[in-house]
Amino acid sequence: MSAKSDGRHRPDWGWAAPGRVNLMGEHTDYNDGWVLPFAINKRTVAAVRVRDDDRLRMWSQQSDDPEAPVETRVSTEPGDVSGWASYVAGVIWALRVAGHELPGLDLWVDSDVPLGAGLSSSAALECAVAVAIDDVLGLGLGTDRIAALARTAENDYAGAPTGVMDQMAAMHGRAGQALLLDTRTMVVQHQPCDLAAAGLVLLVVDTHAAHSLADGGGYAAVRRQCERATELLGAGALRDVGLEDLDRLPGLAGDGEVLRRRARHIVTDNARVHQAVAQLRARAWEDLGRAFSASHASLRDDFEVSCAELDVAVDSAVSAGALGARMTGGGFGGSAIALVRSADADAVAEACRAAFGAADWPEPTVFSVEPGPGAGRL
Repeated sequence: MSAKSDGRHRPDWGWAAPGRVNLMGEHTDYNDGWVLPFAINKRTVAAVRVRDDDRLRMWSQQSDDPEAPVETRVSTEPGDVSGWASYVAGVIWALRVAGHELPGLDLWVDSDVPLGAGLSSSAALECAVAVAIDDVLGLGLGTDRIAALARTAENDYAGAPTGVMDQMAAMHGRAGQALLLDTRTMVVQHQPCDLAAAGLVLLVVDTHAAHSLADGGGYAAVRRQCERATELLGAGALRDVGLEDLDRLPGLAGDGEVLRRRARHIVTDNARVHQAVAQLRARAWEDLGRAFSASHASLRDDFEVSCAELDVAVDSAVSAGALGARMTGGGFGGSAIALVRSADADAVAEACRAAFGAADWPEPTVFSVEPGPGAGRL
C-alpha cells in the first residue's frame, strides 16, 4: 500500500479492515443459513479528519487520480456518487439513517485487497471507514452494529444485494481462526484453522474474470429465485428446508426445476458448513478438500454462478495435487481457493497459470492467505 495521497494534509492511516475468503457456505447467508469464512491478511486502511462544514470528501489510492477527491455532502443520498466512493458515502448515509448526526469529513482509503476478486474488497472498505468514524466521533457502535450498518451501505446505497457474511468476517476475524456464523441468530463461533501447522496453505487463484455484484444482474437473479422457492415451499427461509421438501417445487411453478436446483444448493451447502467445521476440528484435511470440490460442483451445476475461468482454476488445481478447490464469493468471476499441501503449492499455482495460458486468458494471480485479525485501530 502506498503512503502518498494528498500527503501534505492527510492524517496518518489509523484504522484497517480485512478482506475475506469463505471456506464453505456460499449464498447461504441471505437464506438465513451458516457460513464459514475467515478474515485474510490483506486489508483496507483508512484515515479521517473532521471538517467544520457539511462537506464529505473522499480519496482513494486505487482511483484513476488519487489526488482528486470525490465530493458530496454529509447529507448524501443513494445515487449521489458511484463506483468505489458509493461504498464510503454509503457508510455515512447508513449512519445518518440510523440517527447519528455527523460533521463534515475528509476520508482517505488505500487497500491491498484485490478489487473484483470475490475477496470482499467492498466490505473491507466499508468496515475500515465505519470503524474510523466510530472511533473518531466516539459513537460506541460495537462490532455487530458496525457490520450491520456496513451491510446497509452496500445493499441500499451501493446497490449490491449481498448478505452479511462479508462484513461480519471483516469485523470478527481472528488470527489462526475461521468463524462459523449463524446468519439468523448472528452468533459467531470461532473455529481452529491453523493450516500452516498442518503443512497446508490456502491458495487464492484470482481469475481476473469480471466480477461485480452491484452492476451485474446474476447475483440479484439467484437471490430472487431463492426467495421464490422459499415462498412456494411456505418456509421461513431455505435454512428451514430439507432435501425431501424440494420435490414439491416442480409441480408448483413452471420454473420449478430451476428453483429446486437453487434450493438444493443452499440445503447441501449449509450441511457442508457443519461438515467442514467438524473436519477442521478433526484435522481431516482430505475430507475438507473433498467438501471444497463438492461445494464447487453444486455452485456450478445447481446454482449456476461459476464461469469458465473459475471451473478451469478448480480443475487445474485438483489435477495438480490440491486436496480440493472451489470458487469463493458471489461468483460470476472472481477467485477460486485451493487447499494445498505446502510442498505442492508451486506446482498447483503453475498448473493454473498454464491452463489459463492454454485458453488464451490473462494470467491469473495466485497467492496464499491465512486467517488474520478483524477490523480495528492500527
